Amino acid sequence: MQIIADNKKARFEYFVLDSVEAGLVLRGFEVKSIRLGQVSLGESFCLLHDNEMWLKNCHIAPYKMETITKIDARRDRKLLMHRNEINKLGGKAREKGYTLVPLKMYFKDGRVKLEVGLCRGKQLHDKRDTIKDRDNKRAVEREIARYK
Repeated sequence: MQIIADNKKARFEYFVLDSVEAGLVLRGFEVKSIRLGQVSLGESFCLLHDNEMWLKNCHIAPYKMETITKIDARRDRKLLMHRNEINKLGGKAREKGYTLVPLKMYFKDGRVKLEVGLCRGKQLHDKRDTIKDRDNKRAVEREIARYK
């Protein structure tokens, strides 16, 4: 599995309760651009519309050698998921405080996959706890490395 893009900000901003793998409907030049790593998941989110899951606001830079068509880099892209996964995630996402966030994009068997997480937003004190835990972990790793 080759990871293309990782949404590190999502794990800081949200508690990830559940995650599901989904395929993406892409055009050929978008795949070429993704292979070059020209993708950003930072501001993207997933939305249920007409019983279909859509990836919104994901930036895939235009492929440099593509001259025939000009497509919006932030266009909506359809996610390929099983009906029961869509119903399960969509039902939970309608509850107050839950959202669907893309966590990472990767290649699996030559196909682009997206890990979609069902998330609940963190409050300020939760984010402070996350920062404190991360700093403590770094300090412990430094001390271990110093004594080796």
